[in-house]
Amino acid sequence: MFGSLGKQFADQIGQKVEQATGQYLATKNGGGTATTEQATEILGKIHGKRKALFIGINYTGQQGELRGCINDVKNIKAFLLENFPIGETLTLTDDGEGDKLPTRDNLLAAFKWLRRGAQSGDSLIMHYSGHGGSVKDEDGDEEDGYDETLIPLDYATAGHIVDDEVHDVLVRGLPKGVRLTAIMDCCHSETVLDLPFSYNINGDLEIIENNKNEGISKILSSGVQFLFDGNKKRVQQSFMEGFKLLMSAGKGGDSAAREKTIQTRSTEADVISFSGCKDSQTSADANIEGEATGAMSYALIKSLKNDTRMDYTDLLKSMRQTLEGKYTQVPMLSAGRKLDLTSPFQI
Repeated sequence: MFGSLGKQFADQIGQKVEQATGQYLATKNGGGTATTEQATEILGKIHGKRKALFIGINYTGQQGELRGCINDVKNIKAFLLENFPIGETLTLTDDGEGDKLPTRDNLLAAFKWLRRGAQSGDSLIMHYSGHGGSVKDEDGDEEDGYDETLIPLDYATAGHIVDDEVHDVLVRGLPKGVRLTAIMDCCHSETVLDLPFSYNINGDLEIIENNKNEGISKILSSGVQFLFDGNKKRVQQSFMEGFKLLMSAGKGGDSAAREKTIQTRSTEADVISFSGCKDSQTSADANIEGEATGAMSYALIKSLKNDTRMDYTDLLKSMRQTLEGKYTQVPMLSAGRKLDLTSPFQI
């Protein structure tokens, strides 16, 4: 409707509409509030071996090709190796330079490699940059009715890896005292490890979050974007994000799905996940400072370069501030038990 000029500014206009709508609705019905619970369990000390797994998939030559995921792996890997005493590493990329290709079978084998032989005091690190998806939940453990997925290089023939399987292969049964830190830079990534406890920037556990206003704002902004750029695929995706938020509105800490997740996905190990966005959101494949990169991976490195020992929750806050006003995604922090994450970041 608005030609090339409309296409050029559709994203910015859509973001402004979404923000303004959310602010207006909050003044009318107070939406977006959350009840909290204090986290009290203490992180174990790291004194053993350190292993790291890096996964970057650009899907070169395939539909939905990305640009920044392999750069993310190179940047995150270089930063972590420079600042932390990591022993063993394994890298899966689709540029021919990794140890293996990031196929479905290789990803699951890499998860098993990362946790093999883990003992109390060991630190395990995983960074994933690539596509993430969502599919209908079949076992009743998702508050929004959708499972989140990782999308391997050979997804067209081998399929996605559903969060239930990610948890079963990578997380379940890790011994007490092991620390697993996951950095998940992909769409729909908040609960892609199926961890039951989410955090706010004050370090408290978020128990109930009302997504009604956010869902309405997302649906309205998707319509405005469509008017400007006519992109049917994007408007459908954005509409579904808004619809999922509406579906999960009002489902709080006492929901059957949440209780099932706590009962079946809580961990003895110290499992912590930084994710690029909420389950209802997408993560940006961006161009920042002249380089293709994932917005979340960039924000993590930028924040830690300022202070490698900042608290986990301060790191979350810094990442959000780095992206605020530029991207609609909201980085998230979750854990497998009620860990006090007001302690310094360490891997």
